[in-house]
Amino acid sequence: MAEKIAKAQIKHARVPSSKARRYINLIKGKPYNEAVAILKFMPSPTAKLVQKVLESAGANAEENHDMVKDSLYVKDGLADQGVTMKRMMARAMGRGMRIRKRMSHITIILSEKPVKS
Repeated sequence: MAEKIAKAQIKHARVPSSKARRYINLIKGKPYNEAVAILKFMPSPTAKLVQKVLESAGANAEENHDMVKDSLYVKDGLADQGVTMKRMMARAMGRGMRIRKRMSHITIILSEKPVKS
């Protein structure tokens, strides 16, 4: 039987993918409830964003795939680079400096724990 997976994704999140990867790597391989608890007590706004995607994946698993939240774990998490907004900032002597506001696409994949037989 194929392994059931549930996923959630947010696109164009206004956070660099390198910052999002810090929090995704913390929860990778952890049980769902433990991963939510880890992110809940992180003070970073990026952690709150990753937590939101994680909870969305948990809701998708429950609603669409008839999975139980207590048996889920974080199978994988991705933070891919999205588009970059380019802005200019005034500098000395009439020059301009480019500012890059990076975005990312955050994906979290949940799966049920394999049954040991």
